[in-house]
Parts: sequence; C-alpha cells; structure tokens
Amino acid sequence: MTHATQQQQATEFRLRTLLLAGLEGETQSYHAFLQALGSHLRAFLRKRLHNQPADVEDLVQEILIAVHNGRHTYLPSQPLTAWVHAIARYKIADYLRGQSRHERRNEPLDEQHEIFADTDEHATQAKRDVEKLLAQLPDRHRLPILHVKLQGLSVAETAQLTGLSESAVKVGIHRGLKALAAMIRGAL
Repeated sequence: MTHATQQQQATEFRLRTLLLAGLEGETQSYHAFLQALGSHLRAFLRKRLHNQPADVEDLVQEILIAVHNGRHTYLPSQPLTAWVHAIARYKIADYLRGQSRHERRNEPLDEQHEIFADTDEHATQAKRDVEKLLAQLPDRHRLPILHVKLQGLSVAETAQLTGLSESAVKVGIHRGLKALAAMIRGAL
C-alpha cells in the first residue's frame, strides 16, 4: 500500500468518525468535520477551477451546504468518500452548466480529481445500485428523478420531456425519493 493510499484511508477514517460523532449530537465534531472537509474541497476545486478564488469559495460553500442538508442520507455502512464525491460532482456540474450559459469556459467532467480518496470503484457500484433501485419505480416517479435529480434538467424541462405537468413532476420526485429511501432501509 502506497503512502498516498494510506493517507487517503486515514483521512477517510478521520472525516467519517467526525461526521458520525456529529450526527450523534457532538457539535464540535460536526464543526471539525465541516472545516476539514472544506479544506479538502478547496484543494480539490483549486485544481479544477484553475485557482479562481471567488468561484472556489462559492462552490465549497454550496457543497458544504448540500452535505449539511443531506447529512441524514449518509449511510454509515458506506464510504464517506463516495457520498461526498456524488454531492461535489453534482454541484460542479451545476457550476459548469452555469458557466457555459454565460459563455465562459466549459470544462469536461470526464477528468477525475480525487477529493480525498479513490472513488472510481465506489462510484461505479453506487451508479449500478441507483440504477437497480430506480428500475423498480414506476415511470411517473422514476423519470422525474432521473431527469431533474440525476441529469440536472429543470422541472419545466422535465414536464415538457415526459408529458407530465410540472406539479406531477414535483410530486413524482417527492414520492419517488420517499420510495427509494424506503427501499434502501429495506421497508419495501
């Protein structure tokens, strides 16, 4: 095992331990988790965004807010790395879409930079798991989640694409995510 791999595993363990303690109500641990994660995200994004400090800091804050808001979705049996990577990738995609709309640079998302651990294997497995779960949902739930949450389309674009009303798209997302959460918990 290389030194870099050992360091990544140690970082994964430290951040995961802090997050789990924070989820148990230890506010100092949770605060330390967010600070440490922010440092890793800044380093990751500086490479990605060519050291544009204002954009880096804005994106770090967006990712940290998304991590905070979604902390209840983290499954302790899963690697923290894969979970954070999925959130960061989604926020980076949003950022890059916004940049291309303003005719600024448009960088491909194919190039992977590590946040703090090797995630390719975990991301591939997570994608397969999500696809299996989504396949179990009816189209009225599956399609809105696929288009809005995974592909980043707007509710209006999804409604036009699927033939559903905007309200039905929103309801489909809500009910679909609720059904997915129940499947993950094993309630279905």
